[in-house]
Amino acid sequence: MTRRTERRLLQAAVALGCLSPLIFGLRGIVEGPAMVGAAQAPPDLASHYRYLSGLFLGLGLVLASCVPAIERRTARFRWVCAAVIIGGLARALGMAMGDAPSAGHWLALAAELGVVPLLLLWQARVARRYAR
Repeated sequence: MTRRTERRLLQAAVALGCLSPLIFGLRGIVEGPAMVGAAQAPPDLASHYRYLSGLFLGLGLVLASCVPAIERRTARFRWVCAAVIIGGLARALGMAMGDAPSAGHWLALAAELGVVPLLLLWQARVARRYAR
């Protein structure tokens, strides 16, 4: 595979990956905890949920900004991925402490601790190929 083809495939994968934080971040800001069925959440929980949703949306925007020059955005890409992985570790800790999330959250965990590290490795490979 040519380096250009590999770069394009990585760009497509990252662009697709941006959809989750962009969509769910925006939904969380607008809907608050009702997004996950907590219609009568206390105001402090609703505020915190919207704040975290804003952070999630922000991560999606930063990730999207990496797509056009993915081979040159290594530091930015790594920081965003690190934040997502840390979030996944927090989710996993909650599960170890007895939280029993829905299937959607299990899928999110798989992406956070499985797919994102693989994307990190792939981006590093593409960056190396373009550095030559």
